[in-house]
Amino acid sequence: MRAVVFQEAGEMMEVEEVDRPEPDADGIVVETEACGVCRSDWHAWQGDWDWVGVMPTPGLIFGHEPVGTVKEVGEDVENFSVGDRVCVPFNLSDGTCRYCKQGRANICERVVPLGFVSFQPGAFAEEFPVRNADHNVIKLPDGVDPVEVAGLGCRFATAFHGLVHRVDVTAGDWVAVHGCGGVGLSAVHIADALGANVIAVDLDDDKLRKAEELGADETVNVKDVQDVPQAVKGHTPSSRGVEVSVDALGVAETCRNSVNSLGKGGQNLQIGLTTSEEEGEVSLPVDNIVMDEREFIGSFGMPPHEYEEIFSMMEQGKISPGKIVSKTVSLDEVPETIASMGDFDTIGIPVCDEF
Repeated sequence: MRAVVFQEAGEMMEVEEVDRPEPDADGIVVETEACGVCRSDWHAWQGDWDWVGVMPTPGLIFGHEPVGTVKEVGEDVENFSVGDRVCVPFNLSDGTCRYCKQGRANICERVVPLGFVSFQPGAFAEEFPVRNADHNVIKLPDGVDPVEVAGLGCRFATAFHGLVHRVDVTAGDWVAVHGCGGVGLSAVHIADALGANVIAVDLDDDKLRKAEELGADETVNVKDVQDVPQAVKGHTPSSRGVEVSVDALGVAETCRNSVNSLGKGGQNLQIGLTTSEEEGEVSLPVDNIVMDEREFIGSFGMPPHEYEEIFSMMEQGKISPGKIVSKTVSLDEVPETIASMGDFDTIGIPVCDEF
């Protein structure tokens, strides 16, 4: 079968013929219909995340936002059959650890990232395997568009999990989103659906216009202001600051701007992961965090049972991950699409839908 294969960090990936996967006894093989092309793929391709144990090796197949049809089922799988249409979260769990039993499978003690380690290849391929299928795989509602579901992938799902389950967003709250890439635009759309007043922050006018289309009430172009947090606060009543601020990029500047945009008692939702410049470490205004009783909260993917909430809101027309999808590409175009993300001019979420 054809697949996009990692060569070396920073070296263009190549489409090659590889062996088709076989399912483990508890696993399945899925024929890929669509797969989001994510900035996380770019980070890993660059070699950014060795400090958290993500070190891609030559021969790895990336792709962690997939939708497809079950083609083969392992002998121990109970909940899935050949022909089922499914999606898969990027952080695969074992279903047995204390966090899985608490409903927090996304932070399983033995979490396996789909498409980032050699023993769990991803979905930039005609087919891909999934371990522990009964714990990890989600059946799709009838009639959903595979490109739209691929669009909810890790970016939309992480933003949804963070805004709905990790912080406290209520109707009328002010929410700032720093960085309007795929996950940031997803956060704008979701916060708007929750009834929040949304302030989008970026340095690209096109991305800010897209944020407005997705529900942003105010925008801040960081190139036009000297003090980003003050500009954000200026849009809130009495310039008090926002109740929730989302860092959707992960560089030191956006992280600090996000924290400093908060009002007293505010919550910073950290979705963006850092680059090789920060290597996971960012200095923060600790004394202000303490004295204002602000909170710093992370969001990493989404446990499988929360997908039902997304599908319900999609059915009701409250959210639409497809609105974040900017373009579709073929498997042959994936390597260049990932490489081009270093220019930071991608608007929304690209999806591969031609294999």
